[in-house]
Amino acid sequence: MNTEYDYHHLHHVKKQTKSRKTLWVTLLLTAFFTIVEIVGGVFSNSLALLSDSAHMISDVIALGLSMIALHLATRQPNARFTFGFLRFEIIASFLNGLALCVIALGIFIEGIQRMIHPQPIQLGLMLGIASIGFVVNLVLTLVLHNSVKEEDNLNVKSALWHFFGDLLSSVGVIVSSIIIYYSGLLIFDPLISMVIGGIIFIGGSKIIRESYLILMESVPERYNLDEIRKQIASVEGVEDVHEMHLWAVSTDHYSLTAHVFISPNIQPFCVILAINETLKSKYGIEHATIQIEHAEINPHGEYGKAFLKHQNRLNSASSSSLPLL
Repeated sequence: MNTEYDYHHLHHVKKQTKSRKTLWVTLLLTAFFTIVEIVGGVFSNSLALLSDSAHMISDVIALGLSMIALHLATRQPNARFTFGFLRFEIIASFLNGLALCVIALGIFIEGIQRMIHPQPIQLGLMLGIASIGFVVNLVLTLVLHNSVKEEDNLNVKSALWHFFGDLLSSVGVIVSSIIIYYSGLLIFDPLISMVIGGIIFIGGSKIIRESYLILMESVPERYNLDEIRKQIASVEGVEDVHEMHLWAVSTDHYSLTAHVFISPNIQPFCVILAINETLKSKYGIEHATIQIEHAEINPHGEYGKAFLKHQNRLNSASSSSLPLL
């Protein structure tokens, strides 16, 4: 079956070369260092280091999901998925955010247990691996940050939060190992782990919220629906705007639908053209579906009756103000 079965003036695909290359490099480096950190955490018996390694396992999974999302985003729409596969980017981001929150809760629970029952730690090994991890995570965080600045992608944003959490984890492990070395207080290992877990949870909840709002097809925060409605209503020939919806299919890919009553004395195609041009030039919305209606023909219940009464009052007022010949 031909995947290009239908004509789309706006392609429902998303090819992001920079994001793809960035995620591949990040995935390979993360997978390698995750193994190193797990081994180091087990031998040093450091919860902070094990917490960081558990977080990095989630990074590998998150990056894998992000790679799948980027691949699916390049596939053309078909008869079943008419918007293509762009929305998988949001599903993957939601799962990544959820993984961050679950891992943070796990770190917090384990931290409480370690505070109740402190365990000995090999500080040398803990500090050495944490220092290497800091360098690796700093590089990967900067790489992902630059990628987000060039190409807007919620997947890469969620990956960035993962590695920002890793960077903080590495700093926390280094700080806790130094404090324990000079003070001998083992409680700082789980304590700093719990602080790191709290920061990771905040990042995960932000990603969940952003992806949840997109999945619920809420109006994107960058837009004011009432303002856009006024702009459409200001187009010549438009008398009323209703049944209006604006949502994000994925990051940087927006769709709008609206029904409008227009003056019977104006060409409807000109109205549609003017509305689409307004949406594109003022708001960058290129995928809009505008339905032209007539209140007497299309059923609108009480809303349509109220509109017709209002129009009749305006017409009557206009007629009474005309000078007598």
